[in-house]
Amino acid sequence: MSPRLHRLSNGLAIALQPMSGVETMAVGLYSNVGARSEPNHYSGLAHMVEHMVFKGAAGRNARMIAEAAENCGGQLNAWTARDHTVFQARMLSEYWDLGLELVADLVRSPTLDGEELEREKGVVLSELGESYDTPDDIIHDYLQSVAFKDQALGRPVLGNETSIKAIDRPALSQWVKQYYQPEGFVLAAAGKIDEDAFLKMAESRFSDWGKGQPLAVEKAKFTTGRYDDHRDSDQTHIALGYRGFSYQDIRSHASALLASILGGGMSSRLFQILREEEGLVYSVYSWSQSWIETGIFGIYCAADKKDASKALTLIRQIMADTVESVSEEELQRAKAQARAGLLMNLEGVAARCDHLGRQIQIHNRIVNPSEVVEWIDAVSLDDIRSVGQYSLSQGEALASVGDGLTIS
Repeated sequence: MSPRLHRLSNGLAIALQPMSGVETMAVGLYSNVGARSEPNHYSGLAHMVEHMVFKGAAGRNARMIAEAAENCGGQLNAWTARDHTVFQARMLSEYWDLGLELVADLVRSPTLDGEELEREKGVVLSELGESYDTPDDIIHDYLQSVAFKDQALGRPVLGNETSIKAIDRPALSQWVKQYYQPEGFVLAAAGKIDEDAFLKMAESRFSDWGKGQPLAVEKAKFTTGRYDDHRDSDQTHIALGYRGFSYQDIRSHASALLASILGGGMSSRLFQILREEEGLVYSVYSWSQSWIETGIFGIYCAADKKDASKALTLIRQIMADTVESVSEEELQRAKAQARAGLLMNLEGVAARCDHLGRQIQIHNRIVNPSEVVEWIDAVSLDDIRSVGQYSLSQGEALASVGDGLTIS
C-alpha cells in the first residue's frame, strides 16, 4: 500500500505506511529541533531532554517504561541530532497501541524529575568523556566547530562539561514547553498496522495538544579554518571539510554521489590509493551532510603519525583529481550503490518509519523511494564536476587529533 499523510487541526502531521509480509511495526515522533536550537550556555540541552524523558513519563518510572516495551518484545530508542530529535518504538504488531502510547507519553508527559537529572548529568558527562577519548568520534565535532565557527550548528550535540552542569529542571521544562510543539513534529508509523485504528488512537492522544510551532533557527554559514588537538598517540586522525549543499538543493544528490566515488567504499579512489596502493591508512572515507540552509562535504582518515602529512597531501590531490577526471563508470557504480543502499534499508519497518518522518520534515510531503531514485539517476558527470568545483572553491576546514600533522 502507498503511504498516506494526515494532519490534525493543531498542525501535527501523521504519516502511515502499511507493509505486507511483516509481523512488526515501528512508530516514531520526529521533532524538527535539535542541538542547533539551544542557547550557548545550555549546549547539550536537547540531548539531555532526550535522556530525561526515559526517566519517567505519565506515571511510569524508568524501569516501568523499559519493562512495558520489553515485556512485549518491543524496543524503545531515541536520538538527538543537530537539527532533529527522534523518539521511536518498535513492537510486534499486536502491541502497536502500546508503542504509540509510549512515544506519546515520552514527548507529552515527561516527569523531568530534579533528582534524576542530577544522576543523569553524570551519565552524560561520562558519555562526553568517552567521546573525547575516541579520536575518530571527537574529530567530527572538531571539524563541525571549524566549519561553522561560533555558530549554533558548530556546537557538539553532547554539549560541554560546563553547559551540562548548568542544566536544571526549569531549563528542561522550558525546552519542552517552547520546542515540543505539534507543528514541529511528525508522527510516523510503518509495518503491520490498521490505518483507521491508528488514526483514531492518534487523534485521542494528540488532538488536545495546543497549537504552536517551535522558533526558527539561526541560519548557518560555512567557515574555513583549522583546529588541532595535540595529544600523544601513534595515529593521527584527520578530517577535511568543504562547503556542501542544503537538503532542499537538488545539487545535494550530486554531492552525495561524489562522496561515494571519492571515498564511499573499497572501490573508491581514496581507499584504492591511500590504503591499497600506498599503504598509508587503515580507515578512510568521505561523506556529504545536509541541513536546511547549508551542508558539508567531509573526508576522514587515520594514519600513522609519520605518514599523516603525506596522507593529507594525497587526499587534497585525489579530491581535486576526482572532480576533474570522474568517469561514467564511477558515476554508474555510485548510483547503483545509492539505489541499493536506499532500497535495502527501506525493507525494515524502523527504516521505513524514519524515511517517512524525515522526508516530511525536509520536504513537507511524502517522498516515495521511486522519486529519490529518479533524483539519483538524473545526476550527470557535469553535475558531479560542478558540485566538486564549487566545494573546492569555497575553502577548507581542517581538524586533526594527534601530533603527526606538520603541513598547513
